[in-house]
Amino acid sequence: MAEAPRLDVPGAVTAPGASAPSHTDAPFTPGPRPPAAAPGATDRPAARGADAATGPATTPDRASGGRARAGVRVVPAWLWGVPPVVVLALVFLYPLALVVQQSLTPENGGGAFDAYASVFASHGFREALGTTVWLAVGATVGCLVLGFALALVIAFVPFPGAKGIAKFIDVFLSFPSFLITLALLFIYGTVGMANGVWSDLTGAADGPFHFLATPWGVLLAEITYFTPFVMRPLLAAFSQLDTAQLEVASSLGARPARIVRRVILPEALPALAAGGSLVLVMCLNEFGIVLFTGAKDVTTLPMLVYGKAILESDYSAACVVAVVNIAISVGLFGLYRVVSKRAGA
Repeated sequence: MAEAPRLDVPGAVTAPGASAPSHTDAPFTPGPRPPAAAPGATDRPAARGADAATGPATTPDRASGGRARAGVRVVPAWLWGVPPVVVLALVFLYPLALVVQQSLTPENGGGAFDAYASVFASHGFREALGTTVWLAVGATVGCLVLGFALALVIAFVPFPGAKGIAKFIDVFLSFPSFLITLALLFIYGTVGMANGVWSDLTGAADGPFHFLATPWGVLLAEITYFTPFVMRPLLAAFSQLDTAQLEVASSLGARPARIVRRVILPEALPALAAGGSLVLVMCLNEFGIVLFTGAKDVTTLPMLVYGKAILESDYSAACVVAVVNIAISVGLFGLYRVVSKRAGA
């Protein structure tokens, strides 16, 4: 019977009756290797089996792009607004509610609106209200005129240092109001530089500059301090103005005043409205400038709150004046929002 071939070495066949080749006689030649399997190819059946076994619990939610899975709860969007509302209520709304409550519950008894009737009937409140309004309106008008003129020069008149001045305006906005008032006192105060120069030149014992202690001094200080608040939005608006319009108007023979009135001013109206409304609200609530000028005859609503609460210890009257001041400020802000929305600002 024929002897079957033997397989001693992989890939080498030994015929019957022949001796097996040694490893030293012939080099080992491996046979062709099977093709390598693709990565993950052996895992796919198992994975499909696992998916089939586990069911929809491990299948991605296709409606949400495969990101959300079954069993995972999604936090409602409105829930993220709860923490800031709670913080705002504790920090701002709760103290404001206490002020309103104190104004309606006088310490000496009486009705809920007795404190309001007493404050409204006083001559000091009416005078303080009138002074506050005319100072705020006057300062706002002065800031609009001066800020518009200065912004025009910085934006459209080329001169060395224009960019540096524009950047300084941003820094000026961070200054406290009493710092500007203190600087004015150094210049125009009773013992300031201007009175000192006058005394040295004329030999007089006293100088002529005493207007800082008057309403005009307060007005000057407020215009000096709040004008950059008008210039900042104006400069931003002027930077977006198309200069081609100015060139076309100039080539048609329009003079600079007409260009400002017909081209630049309409584009600047939203910025003027924003800056003017901000200055008006801030002037209504300004306290530091009036206090540091030493104007004893100038009493505004914030100064009246200070006098009633600190000097007279009449907290109910102070809260009434504070509520009136807040109501005026919020009313002016609401009016500004309505006007700006209608104007498309």
